[in-house]
Amino acid sequence: MAATLKLTPTSQWVSGGAGRSSDFRRSSLRTPARRSAAVTPIRASAYSDELVQTAKSIASPGRGILAIDESNATCGKRLASIGLENTEPNRQAYRQLLLTTPGLGEFISGAILFEETLYQSTTDGKKMVDCLRDAKIMPGIKVDKGLVPLPGSNNESWCQGLDGLASRCAEYYKQGARFAKWRTVVSIPCGPSALAVKEAAWGLARYASIAQDNGLVPIVEPEILLDGDHAIERTFEVAQKVWAEVFFYLSQNNVLLEGTLLKPSMVTPGADHKTKASPETIAKFTLNMLKRTVPPAVPGIMFLSGGQSEMEATLNLNAMNQSLNPWHVSFSYARALQNSVLKTWQGRPENLEAAQKALLARAKANSLAQLGRYTSEGESDESKAGMFQKGYTY
Repeated sequence: MAATLKLTPTSQWVSGGAGRSSDFRRSSLRTPARRSAAVTPIRASAYSDELVQTAKSIASPGRGILAIDESNATCGKRLASIGLENTEPNRQAYRQLLLTTPGLGEFISGAILFEETLYQSTTDGKKMVDCLRDAKIMPGIKVDKGLVPLPGSNNESWCQGLDGLASRCAEYYKQGARFAKWRTVVSIPCGPSALAVKEAAWGLARYASIAQDNGLVPIVEPEILLDGDHAIERTFEVAQKVWAEVFFYLSQNNVLLEGTLLKPSMVTPGADHKTKASPETIAKFTLNMLKRTVPPAVPGIMFLSGGQSEMEATLNLNAMNQSLNPWHVSFSYARALQNSVLKTWQGRPENLEAAQKALLARAKANSLAQLGRYTSEGESDESKAGMFQKGYTY
């Protein structure tokens, strides 16, 4: 039988194996340095205290994250929907509109940027990151390199970007970023295969460890895609399995949970399922899944909208905040904050103020939802329009 170890009151390691305890005790007394090293806690990095403070700042009451980290190609699709060309000046104008919205910091605590935006300035020459800092909004950065086919899987994907990640994170920190985001996906119609789940969890854990080692709070995002006609119970089963795997590998990689944020999908039926779930049902399944898998040491759960309509995403978040939770339950929305803004702006300078008011209205609605005080009274038809795209990439 293998020997078991226990720590005695005299701080000596004692073997539980028969006839070996005295020899082991004498050996341990002769090597105190080795014994001490065995029980020394592993810290995330020299940035540990800062990571914890950054995460707490982002997970502050009534605030959430504005995700504007779409690649240039995806941003181009958004611009094309309102008749604009995909040029850097047009991308700059749109992102400037978002990041210079007066009063945004009251409802938004962090903004995830694409690399271009992190190094960009406004038309007046002010750095975008300084616009955020002045509004008390933490700048963040998307660091993954996108999805590619996963060999040996059931037509699934894996997320690339670990090569060179440490040096990129160090440079992003110098530029002003204080948190990072890495998105990978799991597809229920594809199984998901054990290989895809393990690859997603391991990649997220390696990224999180590297980000923390370079001063960036990692947002951990294994998105369970809405694609499929499965019931909510199936989503719950898969999400629980995925998050259990993620936390196993986060632990294996010594990731500091207090300096980490999560970006999960809400537990909903598949987009093609015949029965639509109520916000109360979605909240029940989602919170049960989180309570079974997520330690309370994690400060913030920043949900993605995943193709839900603006109003759906807000209603579901509000329902989750009708109970006390061990974490800050909030939002990290892209399309669910931007859809109305784009349609209001239309690329016209005379619509700038109205578009910023549209952003502020959506940010305030989600702020109220984070506090459990949102009501859908007075919502526009536009806010109720679904935005699901099969196999969504960005």
